[in-house]
Amino acid sequence: MSVHDDLAAVQRCLDDLMRSVGRLEQQLGSGGLEIRRVRTDTNHLRESVALLRQAASAPGEPIRPDLVSIPDTPYDPSLWQDSDDEGLGARDRHAP
Repeated sequence: MSVHDDLAAVQRCLDDLMRSVGRLEQQLGSGGLEIRRVRTDTNHLRESVALLRQAASAPGEPIRPDLVSIPDTPYDPSLWQDSDDEGLGARDRHAP
């Protein structure tokens, strides 16, 4: 089987799951925590499969996050005037 065949099979199973969860919601009501969690998990699975399909449709093109450049220049020291040294406490206080 190819990747596209496997993704199509996963999509069919996911569609069946969505229908089953919908029937359960009708029988049990949609207000319970358990059914809401199942619905949320099912929606997350659907989104994840959509991302897999998108990644599989563009092979050879790695999906990279946008890079954020960090300047080498020092930060303005006034940004930390009112902060405590982590783990050391405040400058003007001492431990009991």
